Amino acid sequence: MFHHVKELQFNARVSKPDPRFARLLLEQFGGGNGELKASMQYFVQAFACRNPYPDKYDMLMDIATEELGHLEIVGATIQMLLSGINGELKDAADRADFARMFGSKGNREEFIHEATLNPQFGVLTGGGPRLTDSNGVPWQGSYVNANGDLTVDLRSDIAAESRAKIVYEYLMQFTEDPYVLETLNFLMTREVAHFQQFEAALGTIQPNFPPGVLQSDPRYSNIYSNHSTGEDARGPWNEGESTGLGEEWLYVEDPREQVLETDGLTQLKPQGTPRTEASVRSADKKLSKERSGEIRKATPEKNLQWSQYDSQDAEAPRRQPVGQD
Repeated sequence: MFHHVKELQFNARVSKPDPRFARLLLEQFGGGNGELKASMQYFVQAFACRNPYPDKYDMLMDIATEELGHLEIVGATIQMLLSGINGELKDAADRADFARMFGSKGNREEFIHEATLNPQFGVLTGGGPRLTDSNGVPWQGSYVNANGDLTVDLRSDIAAESRAKIVYEYLMQFTEDPYVLETLNFLMTREVAHFQQFEAALGTIQPNFPPGVLQSDPRYSNIYSNHSTGEDARGPWNEGESTGLGEEWLYVEDPREQVLETDGLTQLKPQGTPRTEASVRSADKKLSKERSGEIRKATPEKNLQWSQYDSQDAEAPRRQPVGQD
């Protein structure tokens, strides 16, 4: 159940209309890294984790709902930046006052040029936001990443917050309106907060590396193949100990020679790692049994009911997530 509060989470304001910046801001309204994408991604992800991880379900739904509020802030800001356009276009009996739309230098030719590049506001919506990105590409469900494995989904969410944050950074370079900058700063900062929340949530699920359930093959997990010619670079990504598995990186100078010598890597033996194929198979079975058991234990298969309508809900015991009793 959702409840809309008419006051915005942040006091969004603009100093004066700016249709050009309104177009750029559409990127965060209906773009691939925008607020609607974030809200729908966390909303969809929450369903699969509700039973095994009720605490993460609560977090995802809270953040998804906040992101809808951010979508409203972006939409309200766009509408204010387009102030005047709708009224002028609705005056069908007389010609629109294009100077009022674009300032004292505005003219019909300038508006037509703008509408040619970006017809949403002038021709399609009559001066309102639209669920597209800044180039008019419609919002689409394929923006949403939800894989049904929380360790995978949370990593997607961390990346999503990173991309949204950098878009706000870039947008801040294209306006001098102090009120709009205040709003963009608030929205950018909330991306940083959500990044940390997702990162902390991921840390409570152990083990969480590698993502998913199946472990990696020790024959190939610590190989760095030098697949380019020219000046080569070395660093912690191809020398020393690997960050996730703690294995020794094996730098392969000539990958083609290695492929030929090992019958297409099928005869390769594990090196630089204490893991063996047998230990990996054992770990696969153990984690598979643990994760599937968690879900089965937490998810009834008969007489299903999503909500419990208890009038004493505030005093009801809280259901604990798996592995955190």
